[in-house]
Amino acid sequence: MKTTMRIGILGFAHGHVNAYCEEWSKHPEYGITVAAGWDHDAIRLEKARQAFSLKAYSDLRELLACEDIQAVVVAAETSMHAELVELAAASGKGVILQKPMALTLSEADRIVAAVNRHQIPFTLAWQMRVDPQNLQMKQLLDSGELGRVFMVRRRHGLGVALDPAFADSWHVKPEHNRDMWADDSAHPIDFLHWLLGVPQSVTAEVESLYNPRIPMDNGIAIFRYSQGPIAEVNCSFTCTAGENTTEIICERGTIVQNFGDAVSCNIPRAEGAQGLKWFTSASGSWESSDIESPPNHSFRIRGLAKPLADFLHGEAGPIATAEEGRTSLRMVLASYVSAREGRRVSLDDPAIFGI
Repeated sequence: MKTTMRIGILGFAHGHVNAYCEEWSKHPEYGITVAAGWDHDAIRLEKARQAFSLKAYSDLRELLACEDIQAVVVAAETSMHAELVELAAASGKGVILQKPMALTLSEADRIVAAVNRHQIPFTLAWQMRVDPQNLQMKQLLDSGELGRVFMVRRRHGLGVALDPAFADSWHVKPEHNRDMWADDSAHPIDFLHWLLGVPQSVTAEVESLYNPRIPMDNGIAIFRYSQGPIAEVNCSFTCTAGENTTEIICERGTIVQNFGDAVSCNIPRAEGAQGLKWFTSASGSWESSDIESPPNHSFRIRGLAKPLADFLHGEAGPIATAEEGRTSLRMVLASYVSAREGRRVSLDDPAIFGI
């Protein structure tokens, strides 16, 4: 069994961190003990203390001064990420950072600078980069079996914007997290970055279509790569159901993934329905993956716990580096420029720094 590493949690705003804490507690073989926690919200901190039997700190610097705390998970509101990473890095702690990375490129630059200055272990917590079916899709493309990639479409949905109470959440407060598009389109946009690399430009339409208190609830972003492919992210946060989440059109075949997000995975599906399959022109038939879709989306979120533990123990590299996180944020912010100004926006457009 691994030597146990003691870690702290800086903020419990982002709910995914609770799933990691639960999994680390259930699996002592992962070698992670959540020993300490801090949150500026005293109620959230007390709930976490009771749930995870951790030592609660009202003073952030006191927690970071603990020599037996080797790393921290930053899961506070997005607006606090840059400051918290800077403080943790200066204290020599390894950092796991929740998405979105930051509100602005300037804040992302502060994070990159702190990681590089203090040479700390750092990773973004991107679930889509460790999802078994996503890994198999990437392996299929990287193998060259299907030839050139022409088009990629990734649909990503949530139903949270249909809930009036969600309007009171920090997730949709501009000062804390910008809006829904910034919050959750970050997932499929980073998926494209991971799958295909850095695009040349983006053309996007992002709108507030349902509840004005929950802005930017629907959008489409089309990313253009040199010599192809053309890749689309399609997000609705007013979505009640779905099925097909990924479609990849290649020279010698097509990949289709169903049930890859919450609104498709959490609802009843036909018995025996296939999650991931691909057609090859060589065989003239469909082949199904032996990786089954999980019974609900929380399995994918919880699936990050082991890769994150492996990273903290030095048994695996970062899921995404700070530089990669900055690039994914740049892709998200470029889509805002395009939607606001009605034009194709290159990834090095200076206007991205003003968003």
